[in-house]
Amino acid sequence: MLNFDEQRFLRIQSGAVALRERLDRVIADCLAAGAENIHFLGTGGAAILMQPAAQLLLRQSRFPVFIDMPAELVLTGSANLNGKSIVVIPSLSGTTRESVALLAKAKEAGAMVITLVGYEETPIGKGGDHVFVNFAEDDTSCESFYLQSLFIALSIMRHRGEIGNYNQIAGELDRLPALLLEVKRAYEPKADAFARVLAGAEYHIITGAGNVWPQAFYYGMCILEEMQWIRTRPVHASDFFHGTLELVEEGVSVILFKGEDALRPLADRVENFAPDYTDRLTVLDTAELPLPGISPEVRGLVSPALLATVLERISAHLEVMRNHPLTTRRYYKRVNY
Repeated sequence: MLNFDEQRFLRIQSGAVALRERLDRVIADCLAAGAENIHFLGTGGAAILMQPAAQLLLRQSRFPVFIDMPAELVLTGSANLNGKSIVVIPSLSGTTRESVALLAKAKEAGAMVITLVGYEETPIGKGGDHVFVNFAEDDTSCESFYLQSLFIALSIMRHRGEIGNYNQIAGELDRLPALLLEVKRAYEPKADAFARVLAGAEYHIITGAGNVWPQAFYYGMCILEEMQWIRTRPVHASDFFHGTLELVEEGVSVILFKGEDALRPLADRVENFAPDYTDRLTVLDTAELPLPGISPEVRGLVSPALLATVLERISAHLEVMRNHPLTTRRYYKRVNY
């Protein structure tokens, strides 16, 4: 595979899976201590990667869950953030400015703070009540954060008696690192062609629904815009028909991500509409990716990670094709703002 270290990938994703049992114990302790709600409070890309877990709780649990912008919450506070709150702060670097400020706010409120970081010797790495460290870098962080946040959501449901097959799901998720590597291998021959679609236009409408919508948003904003300087318009598939459809015409690139949860019909609707009005619809569907031995339920849960693992292969080809390394920045962490 192009510019890819298989053993490094396995170490990082296996490291995420290895955190499951301790995450489960910490959640159990927080609930036993009287926790009444949970807040996923990341910044930028890390925040987006928490959304599928939050969505799972919103749809399948009665435990209150909140997502907010740390930069806003620091200024306004929240009536729902208090000493009975679990606060999850993901930050790969452990130094994200807005999240560092949010950490202080959460501690001031007396919340039980869980931090998910790539580096322990950092303000967020050292500041949480319960710190979970799994080294990763930009090309491997999506799957790691998706898994860790999913473990948190599943654990809440388990200890509240809202899920009956936790052990089966956990057993399947334990196998995921090796399976994701096989997904990469299987997709590698197709990655160059998808990268050519992305390199072949200056603007893309990117859409998806359900728990893969966050990955559509993330890939547009954090990879294509930040790392490749390609303009995108991420839009949820349910909102696609409330404005964005008027921009679709011949030559306009529409990128559709399809997952395997109950919201898949919303993506089908876009797939049925777009070919009548543009010749540039490209679909990336997790249902076409091999994942032997994984149940339909778990496939639906891990669709965001499946997309992320394939998109990393596409990005590896894209940066070479455009002679634009994914590490190139003009402003991010380079100038004051």
